Amino acid sequence: MSNEVVMESARTLHGQLQRGLGRAARRAADRPGSGEYVYDCIRRDPRWDPQCESRGLYYARLVVDLELPAGPVAEHLFHPSDHVDDDPWRVQLALEVLSDLVRLSRREAAAPLRRYAEEGAHWQDALVELVELGDPALTLGLDELVASRCDEFDLAHLMSSGPSPVIDAWAARQPRIAEARERHRARTRDAKAARTAARAGGTRSAGGREPDRAGFADAELLDVARRRGPDAIPAIFELGRRRTLALLDLAEEVLPEGPGRLRGAVCRALSQYGPETLPRARAWTAAKGGCTDMGLRILARHGTRQDIPLLMDELRETVEKREWAGAPNPVEGLGRLRAGEAVPLLKTAWTESTYAYLRPRVLTALIRTAPHTAESYAVEGLWDCESDVREEAARFAPHTRDTRLRLQRLHHDVAEEPEVRSAAAARTIG
Repeated sequence: MSNEVVMESARTLHGQLQRGLGRAARRAADRPGSGEYVYDCIRRDPRWDPQCESRGLYYARLVVDLELPAGPVAEHLFHPSDHVDDDPWRVQLALEVLSDLVRLSRREAAAPLRRYAEEGAHWQDALVELVELGDPALTLGLDELVASRCDEFDLAHLMSSGPSPVIDAWAARQPRIAEARERHRARTRDAKAARTAARAGGTRSAGGREPDRAGFADAELLDVARRRGPDAIPAIFELGRRRTLALLDLAEEVLPEGPGRLRGAVCRALSQYGPETLPRARAWTAAKGGCTDMGLRILARHGTRQDIPLLMDELRETVEKREWAGAPNPVEGLGRLRAGEAVPLLKTAWTESTYAYLRPRVLTALIRTAPHTAESYAVEGLWDCESDVREEAARFAPHTRDTRLRLQRLHHDVAEEPEVRSAAAARTIG
């Protein structure tokens, strides 16, 4: 079975379902054959970045609303290719859908989820879903499997989602799981204490003493950073704390090198700066070199109306080339500046983008730049795959019979994110 994804046109129901658009969720009930499109999306995960984009609850709700059986989702899990294809993302979306179906009271979805934890190639992912469901009744007897199969890394991964009745039930019967739980609790306490100490007195060196960087001149700190030794990152953070413009010179050396710890430290330090960085940010953005992303990030946060043409050019290029990963910064910047000329591009990005992570930012920008136009997008957003879109839409969508019913459903849906439920509750009560 081929899992290769072919993105269909955003004008088609299939293409809209792939993108997780709310309009598709609303149309699907009236379109014969839409169930097959839903199954296809679950089998061939259409997300551009599975780590940032959500689809599980979106497709699970469609399975419920269209009264579709969970069987085809389970069949995908247990396809013969499961033990041949080592791509962990092949089954991740299907596991998420089954887990969300259980949350939506489709308890029959728990059986294939549990069976995959016992037999599947990527059984650890199924265990994580079962732990997060938090129902010990669904996991009776799995403690022996967990204790026998999981090494310390696997056990730590299971604990990472926080306190769980499932883990507690397993720990009562399995000493190894109980020990892993205690190690996790100790790490959590240590991390909390470290954060408290950092807030109280700054980050300490490995030897336990507070490194004295305040006495160093900017030039000395730059020299330490350029040596790339163990003190380079603390030196960068000290430069950032001072908001010295000398850090911009270092950024021009480090950012073009690509991902790395030093680059990450420079980006984090520059996030503390303000409008004083705009001249350099404008130059970086116009040059389209290795510092362009940081330049756009600064313009999005601090730019003025004189930066609208630069941001418009960037957004226009990303839309024309369909390079959606480059769109968030110009979208956020144009929205913050309430640039009405961006509205046509924002509408295109909303519909066409295959990167659902972008849509919350597009909706916020539309609300700021064209509130009346944004109303229809907010209504659609109540059905969107991204929880940030649903949350913003719940705050802004106009009250109609359909939106009131949808807000009530979001409010009472235990599978929904708490922030969305809270926003929906505020509108239904108000």
